[in-house]
Amino acid sequence: MNPIGWLREKWEELVRLKDSEHAIALGMAIGMFFGFTPLVGFKTLMAIGIARLVRANVLAAAIAVTLHDVFLPLFPFLLRLEYQIGYWIMSHPHEFAPRLRLASHSISMWFHWSTFLTVGRPLLIGSLCFAVPVGALTYYVTLFYLRQRKQRKQKAPKPPINPFSGTGGGSC
Repeated sequence: MNPIGWLREKWEELVRLKDSEHAIALGMAIGMFFGFTPLVGFKTLMAIGIARLVRANVLAAAIAVTLHDVFLPLFPFLLRLEYQIGYWIMSHPHEFAPRLRLASHSISMWFHWSTFLTVGRPLLIGSLCFAVPVGALTYYVTLFYLRQRKQRKQKAPKPPINPFSGTGGGSC
């Protein structure tokens, strides 16, 4: 399936959910929020947990995290940008991060606790600069779309019942 068809299918799954517009929109916002965080193995679990905690739609949160993964090819650039912004916010006086050279470090160094403090904190703070506005925007756009869709369904004329079709329940 092509990416556009996949996105359309996921969106249709979302709008067919049986829940309030607020719960679905909040689930989408939570999912998009966690989609921007660098918590690669825990994004979906955290989104589902928070959605359950605030009584948002859990399935909408899971779908939103999945929809965010469409941008996976851009993930290294996004992570670098998030790191730069987080480093700039945390440094006094403000400065951008020095260039990272991965070749000079071993793999085990990236899984050490001190790496989380030096790289992870700026990355997490920088990701919040994207996650918060995108999450809020997702909530309002989804809520608007779901309410518009509901109004269109209510205004749609009902097809007339044909008494001669044999499905009216009468006995002839």
